Amino acid sequence: MTMSSTDLAQARFLAIEESGWGRSFTFYQPRNLAFWVYVLLVASGVLLFTARIGRTYGAYSRAILVTAAVFAVYGAIFWWFTQHIDRYARQPTKILVVAFGWGGFAATWAMASYANTALINIYGKVFGHAWAQDWGAGLAAPFTEETAKGFGLLLLIALAPRLVRTAFDGFILGAFLGLGFEIIEDIAYGMNSGASQFGANQVDASLQTVFLRVATGASGHILYTALFCAGLVYLLGRPAEPRRAGRGLLLMATAMVLHGLWDSMGNFTDGSALAAISLIVLIMVIALVIAVRVFALTVPREREFLRRILAPEVAAETVTREEAEAACGTAAARRAFRRSADNRSARRRNAYVLDAVFDLADALATERGEQTPRVEFARAELDRLRQGRPATEALLPVRL
Repeated sequence: MTMSSTDLAQARFLAIEESGWGRSFTFYQPRNLAFWVYVLLVASGVLLFTARIGRTYGAYSRAILVTAAVFAVYGAIFWWFTQHIDRYARQPTKILVVAFGWGGFAATWAMASYANTALINIYGKVFGHAWAQDWGAGLAAPFTEETAKGFGLLLLIALAPRLVRTAFDGFILGAFLGLGFEIIEDIAYGMNSGASQFGANQVDASLQTVFLRVATGASGHILYTALFCAGLVYLLGRPAEPRRAGRGLLLMATAMVLHGLWDSMGNFTDGSALAAISLIVLIMVIALVIAVRVFALTVPREREFLRRILAPEVAAETVTREEAEAACGTAAARRAFRRSADNRSARRRNAYVLDAVFDLADALATERGEQTPRVEFARAELDRLRQGRPATEALLPVRL
């Protein structure tokens, strides 16, 4: 059955409302308790972190600066990648910064650092000091750290209930919570390594730790928290994501198990370098495969929102059916669309056209489906790129 233009417009409006796509984020909410909880714990974490840096900076300044510089670049790369995969109901940059801040300072310094020490001490009293030395980290950090980061997602839901609507939103915001945790934690690890030889060769010592953390970072906190927070959204349920408690608990448990295996791997290798490297590679591969599968599990709802937003444009022939199917499809579908052209120049143009389709959808969502200058400009840009005209031609009046 073919839908009328009115029905398509109504379906688009409902998709925009359900997804939260295009909504802005207001951080300053003095009447919202979640705002004050966030501010108090992040501020506490910042003070604790800066106090630690201040106490050691005079002796280990080179290690601290080198470590911070490397992880700033590393963090920027992961920030770009995480935003790159969020092609759909894109989260505002402000809420991503807020998520990063919670993961970096509140979850790390104000919560997990204390909880880890307390839980490992309890393990030592119950099971003995030797057991706690071997297994304490692997059986403490997965619970305390993932819970601390997951609490950040709960605060974000309280601060932005119309933005955190699906498990995919939880996946993306979880990645930024984990990114903040990983960057600040890794800076601390690099600083500790610089101090390991009483400050001698502090740069070389810190770089060894830095390179190890960079090499294995793809399967670290970013991944764990993305899985955990996607599961948390499934567990809670959201207006655009029906509650699936079993799936949610499974994802949260999977994140904790991967985290625990990573922190306990020394107990399985008996000091063998080959066994350690093999186990590291195995855990990383398993973690990345799981992350890809969870991404594929959570993203279809976002693609459906995009399809409903673009449907009136397809009916009006502003967007071709092939362009819409590629934009709403998998990475393989987008790749096939780009490669469907005859030559390299045309394939590059197809890639630009797909980007313009996403930009048009973003403009439509931000403007709530209204016909505004921003939307008209996005349509004009799409047509210009499809025709291969220079940028200046999009601003010229059309001759009849």
